[in-house]
Amino acid sequence: MEIKELIEAIAKALVDYPDQVSVRAVEGEQVTVLELRVHPSDLGKVIGKQGRTARSIRTILGASGMKLKKRFTLEILE
Repeated sequence: MEIKELIEAIAKALVDYPDQVSVRAVEGEQVTVLELRVHPSDLGKVIGKQGRTARSIRTILGASGMKLKKRFTLEILE
């Protein structure tokens, strides 16, 4: 799945521990949930100030989903 790889690549570029980045896709009937896990000290880097970085990643996800005619949501897990 290319969307999963895209989110993984973006997250790895942001964090200090890229080897601990993992993305899991959970397929639902109408929406695919992408669960992003990072090292606890990198959580702030992925979320960003006031959630701006996370919001930007979700915007990219939404635009990619429009092109593929699918819905995606991103959950950042501890």
